[in-house]
Parts: sequence; structure tokens; C-alpha cells
Amino acid sequence: MTSLAIFSLLCSISVLTLTDSSLSSITTAAPPAASKCTLLNSFQPGFVVQGDYVIGGIFPLHFNLKMPDLNSTYRPPPINCNGHRLYPRAFRWAQTMRLAVEEINQNPVLLPNHTLGYKIFDSCGYPLTGQRAVLSMLNGVNEENSSMCTNASSPLAVIGASGSAQSIVLSRILQPFRIPMISYFSSCACLSDRQKHPTFFRVIPSDDYQVKAIARLLVHFNWTWVGLLRGGHDYGRFAAKGLLRELQETKVCVAYQEIIPLLYNRQTGLRIIKVMRSSTAKVVVVFAGQGEMTPFLRDYMTQNISEIQWVASEALVTASVFSGREYYPYLGGTIGFGIRKGHISRLGDFLQTVNPKRYPDNVLVHELWESLYGCSPFPSSVTQMPPCSGQESLLEQHSAYMNTSSPRVAYNVYKAVYAIAHSLHNLLLCQPGRGPFQNNSCAQSNNIHPWQLQHYLQQVNIQFAGEEVDFDAKGNSVPYYDIINWQRGPAGNIEFVNVGLFDGTKAVGEELLIQEDRIMWAGHQSEVPVSVCSASCLPGFRKAIRRGEPICCFDCVPCDSGKISNQTNSVDCTICPEDFWSNNDRTACISKKVEYLTFDSLGIALTVMSVVGACFTLAVCGVFFCHRHTAIVRVNNSELSFFILFALTLCFLCCLLFIGKPTYWSCMLRHTAFSITFSLCISCILGKTLVVLAAFTATRPGHNIMKWLGPKQQRTIISSCTLVQVVICAAWLIDVPPFPSRNTQYEHSKIILECSVGSSLAFWCVLGYIGLQACLCFVLAFLARRLPGNFNEAKFITFSMLIFCAVWIAFIPAYISSPGNYADAVESFAILASSFGLLFCLFAPKSYIILLKPEKNTKQHLMGKEKK
Repeated sequence: MTSLAIFSLLCSISVLTLTDSSLSSITTAAPPAASKCTLLNSFQPGFVVQGDYVIGGIFPLHFNLKMPDLNSTYRPPPINCNGHRLYPRAFRWAQTMRLAVEEINQNPVLLPNHTLGYKIFDSCGYPLTGQRAVLSMLNGVNEENSSMCTNASSPLAVIGASGSAQSIVLSRILQPFRIPMISYFSSCACLSDRQKHPTFFRVIPSDDYQVKAIARLLVHFNWTWVGLLRGGHDYGRFAAKGLLRELQETKVCVAYQEIIPLLYNRQTGLRIIKVMRSSTAKVVVVFAGQGEMTPFLRDYMTQNISEIQWVASEALVTASVFSGREYYPYLGGTIGFGIRKGHISRLGDFLQTVNPKRYPDNVLVHELWESLYGCSPFPSSVTQMPPCSGQESLLEQHSAYMNTSSPRVAYNVYKAVYAIAHSLHNLLLCQPGRGPFQNNSCAQSNNIHPWQLQHYLQQVNIQFAGEEVDFDAKGNSVPYYDIINWQRGPAGNIEFVNVGLFDGTKAVGEELLIQEDRIMWAGHQSEVPVSVCSASCLPGFRKAIRRGEPICCFDCVPCDSGKISNQTNSVDCTICPEDFWSNNDRTACISKKVEYLTFDSLGIALTVMSVVGACFTLAVCGVFFCHRHTAIVRVNNSELSFFILFALTLCFLCCLLFIGKPTYWSCMLRHTAFSITFSLCISCILGKTLVVLAAFTATRPGHNIMKWLGPKQQRTIISSCTLVQVVICAAWLIDVPPFPSRNTQYEHSKIILECSVGSSLAFWCVLGYIGLQACLCFVLAFLARRLPGNFNEAKFITFSMLIFCAVWIAFIPAYISSPGNYADAVESFAILASSFGLLFCLFAPKSYIILLKPEKNTKQHLMGKEKK
């Protein structure tokens, strides 16, 4: 975030008049009487509680924020966080802060006679709104009708933010005011730079890294089925609990958990050894000291068990008492480290108290109910949600909000509040003349500056639920653990060999640095031992978790079609490349079957229909040629009839272009040949329709229209109409011509070769032009259907165009919904159906008269002038 961006946001929120001297005393200094600064905008906190000392909290209560356009040319509109989805998990973090403050205010020992207050703001999970939140926190809450500078209530410390990017921005804003900031979820190493972030702290549980390290170790070596052995004391109890919490987010399961009693007895020890021997878990994690392990190992060695791989905690891994040569056959190969974790006892009960009935005016609580239950305790036209009472019980199924079994971020928030409280408590205990500030002075209880609190925060050291909370010079704690392996020494004894380290500052998944080639495993083996609940899945299968059982106990399920696994214990099956498909064993990808409209059953049917249609057309052409001097041929313009028959023959034959493997040339010819031939055919029919209409109109007195529709004009009409289609097709072929493509989406196991139209616009323009011609023919023929004459061809043209339009209207949805070779077949059937319709409607009645009713093949009969 640049300085300019920060300055622009400062201007959008408030106008501050500050001098260098007032900067160090922001909490008390007032501006000169002549200057008065007021807020330009309001950004209200989500929760506010007054107290003697106020701390701030910044949480990402909303996400999916839409930012306004900040181009610095006009006043930016307000940013609305509440218009987006509430984040229940972050809401829980905010409630944890409220719970901690409440506990502190009720504690008669911690901060006696003083109370803590808080202002909790929503950062919307975005640096810019987080910046606005912290600036609003600095400005104060209720300054709308008074001078902001005189009433500003700057917090002594700020808890936040949720992400490193937000923390960087907030830390830079708070730095000039010297306000300490404790982050509960920011892990970036850059925040440890005291030059850039001198007031930044973060809460890191000191004993959290040990259990994290062990969990990472188990995952690293794929030990998914382990036993857990611990001492019967607080150390073993808390360490085991912490490990179980860590393993909840991994695929590691605990086969059994046994406790070595503080007052050891041999019967209990032998029972534990029996459990270990009978279990399929070959890796055992132990949280115990040498005191309770010494008698247990004495009985363990008498049972001659040597295949167990031990993972030891820090209390045992460097115990020299077990380095004797007699221990190596049973403890050789041991590897390990360890630490503990914490708990918030009242959090679950406290979260249950947060409901709309108790906080009727709090918008965030209303949004929580809407998020968890999909209903609104106060329905309105804005929410459009069903109503609810606001007293519904919060259940475990609302894990995003009610997950208090293993608090992580919430626990960090909890500890951060207590760290501030203890620092403030120590500050108030300062004795005059023995203080840490100038002239050994102490802070005034009614005028405490944030930088004074930071001094005590840097030195705070408290025992918190069995854990030590403190801060190093950089504001955090950076632990390193060596990974120790028990190996045989030259004299046969056990030596503790460093084979790696655990670096808590690394990113998740990169903390472990292990030299695996230096490790010696149990039984003096150089290969990593196997400890799993279920047998390995063979290639072609994947692991499927059994319902109701730990995740490391699984069944082997065959891979789905199109996926393979060529390794054992595959968690997921690998998707085959686009042109490949899985074999029957699901172990390899083979080439997909290639399909297109071939000369098989469907292709043969289309070919036969196409050839038969062409033969019928040629037969009709032959009949018309043989009787070209008869009345019915001459009256209906024999030249146009032969043109139509020629075009229909081409229409039938162009279907053959749709059969066979698509090529570059066949794809271009398919649609262009079909469209031009059909356009020629419809153009001839249009000319014939005009001739029929003109012929009957010319019989009326005063009409001499036939001179405008002579043979030359008819050819011009046909040529012009066809030329338009030729131009469209030429433009299509020049711009984006059709091309062969491979369709792998319709049926994943096959590759369908088809012709892509290239330009959908050109394709539909071609069809649209044919449709326009057909509609025009239909309208003209329909107008001429009632003209006199025994053989009014307009009736047959009307019917033929009706069939033609019906076929192609039905073709459109069928073509769109049919893939690959089926689309080609649909288009071929449409061509054949419309061609047969034109052939039979236009030429069947004429052929019937020519061949079967020759007595009607006279001009007098056709004109309706026969003598009765």
C-alpha cells in the first residue's frame, strides 16, 4: 500500500490537524481552539464496550467485498461490508476476544479496580477496508456532532489482523502513533522486521511446535496408523491431547492410546505391551519421561519385541539413561521431538449466549443467524428470508461458528487479550521512582500512552493454561528442534545422531528438513518402516475411507472410467490425457476410439436414400424430357422444371459429402455445396411461382406483366438469387471456413471427428437466406393458390414450401442438440427429407398425369376450358 493510497483514504474518512508534538500524545492532546476537525464519513464498529482502558479488535467478519473505484477525481462512495456474506469463523474469533475481556473484568486479581473496554471493527478481509477500520478506530466512535480531535479515544493496543497483507498495512498506520498490535493469524516472516514494524507482535504458543513437528513427521513418512503411549501426568496428558488435535487435519489415525501410570505396576505394563504386540500399528508415539519409562522398558525388553518404531518426545529423546548397549535391540532407530497445546473452557458456553434476542440492535448477530439458519429474526423486504425466533440452539453442525473443540486462531486471540491485560496490570503496579521511563518515572494510570504499554508488553511473561506466553526482541517466538535418531555407536551403545531439524518459521509443509539417508530405523533397517491400517491398494485402485472409521482405514475402490492409477496406495486416480482413455484394468491410458459418420448402418442408409433420391430425380427428368412437347411440361415452363430437377439431383448427392472422415476440403464443401444447390433450387421455384402468378394475372384486361417475366428475366432472377448465396459462402470460406475438429466432450471415451462450422454467424446466415427464399416462395404461392385452372401449380408449390419449412424448423433444435456424427446425420436427413418433399410435391402430380392420365395432358384441360 503506497503512502498516496493511505493518504487518500485518510481524506475519505476524516480531516486531521496534527502537529509533531501532538502525534506522541494523540490520546490527550487537543487541537488549537481556532481549528476544528470533523469526520467526513462514519464507519461504526461491530461491538463496543466502554472501559477504563480500551483495546481494539479487527476481524474479517465479511468477505467478497466489492471495492469502489478510487481514481482520486471525486469523493469515493462508502464501502459496504454488511452487504456481503458473514464469515462465522471470524465472528467466533471476535466473540473470543469479548469473552477474554469479560473474564478479565470479572477477575478480582487481574487489573483490580479497572476495566477493559473494546472496539471491534470489520476488516472485510481486505487491506483497504482494514485500513479504514483502524483509522476509524483511531478517530473514535461518536464524533458526528462534535470535534473529533477533542473526543478521539485511541486504543492502547490493537488485536489484528487476520492476514499478513492486512497486518502490514495496519502496522504501518499504527506505527506513527506507537500503538502496539498483536496479530492472531499473520505468519509472514517480514513482519518480524523491527525497522519496518516496530510495534508489531504475534502470539505463538510455545508448546504448539512440538506436536506440530510430530504430526508433520508422521505425515512425511506416511505412517497413517500409530499407537500413542503417554505418562499419567499433565505433560503426557496435554501433549497427547495436542497431538490428537493436530492429527485431526491429517490422514494419520491413532490405533490405541495407553497410559503408563505414575505408580507403575507390572500387570498394567504387561497389558499395554500386549496391546502393542497385537496391534497392526508398528509406530508408537510416546510422551513420557525417563522416570516412568524405565520400569516399563524393563518389562518390554523381557517380551523380546524389536519391530516397534518409537517416536519420542523431547522428554525422552535425549535421555542418556537409555543409551546403554542393552537397549539398542529394542530402542534402536528411535526418532523424535514434542510440545503441548491449550484450551478455552468457556468459549462454547459463551458462544451460545450470542443470539438476536440478546442483541436485537446488532446487525452482525442478525447476519450470523441468516448465515447459520437461512432465516432472519427480523424479516424485511431487503433480506427476503423466512422468519425465525432468534432463539434457535447453536448446534455442533454449525462447525464454522461452534467449533470450540480445538481452537487455533480463536485461542491465539484469547491469549493476545490476556497478554495485553497482564502487561497493563504490570504497568499499573509500577512503583514511583522505580519506573522504566525517563527519570525512573511510571506511567500515569489516567494517562497511559500506547508506547508505555508496549514496553511492558515486550517484557510480559505469563503462564497461560500450562503454557508460557512471551515475546522475543522481534515480537514473536521462533523455535527450532533437532531431529534425533538413536543409532548404534562403535561400542554397541546408543548414540543420539542429529538427522535434521524442524524450523517453525518455514511455510506449512516446508518445516521438516530431514536427511533420510542418515537415518537408521528399528531393527537396524535402512528402509522406512510401514505402519498402515489397511493393506496397500494395487494399481488401478484408489483409497476410499470407510464410513465411521478413521480416515487411514480404507477400502480399495477401482478407478472411475477415464482415470488410472499406476502406483500403489494412490489417494486419487489420475485423469487420462484428452486423446486417451483408461483400459479395463484402469492401470494405463490407451488411445480413444475415433468415430465419425462412416459407411456403416447409418451411413449406408443415408447413402441409399441419397442415391435413390438422385435416381428418382433423374427418372422424372427423363420422363419430362421424353414428354417435353406435351402441354403439362410446356405450360409449367419446362426450362425451370429442368433447372429444379438438376438442383434436386445435386441436393441428393451432396449428402454423400457428410459421410466419411472429415477433411479440410470435405468440411468446406459440405455446407457450401448444400447451401448453393438448395438456393438454386428455391430460386428456380421462386421464378416458377412468379411465372404462375404472372401468367394468370396477365389474362386480365390491361395487364401485360408477362413481358417482364420472359425467359431471360427468369434466368436473371434465378442467377441473382443464387449469386447472393454464392457471395455469402465465398465470404464464409475466406474469413473463417469450416474445418475438421475433434469432439472429446460429448462421450469422454471416444473422439468424435466432426466439421466445425468455423463461423456460426455465416452458417446461420446461409440457412437464414434459404429460409428467406422459401418463405417468399410460400407467400407468393399462397397468394396464387385460388387462381383458376385445373392445374394451378401454385397449390403444389405452397404445399412443398410448407413441408420444406417444417423440415428445417424441426432441424434447428435437433441439430443443436446432436453431437458429432449425429449432427451430420441430422443435417443429411433434413436435406434428404426436404429434397424428397420438393420432388414429390412438385413433380408427382405432373408425372401422374403424363404417365397415367395422358387424356388430361391437354392445354384445354389444364386451363379449365374443356367442353362439358
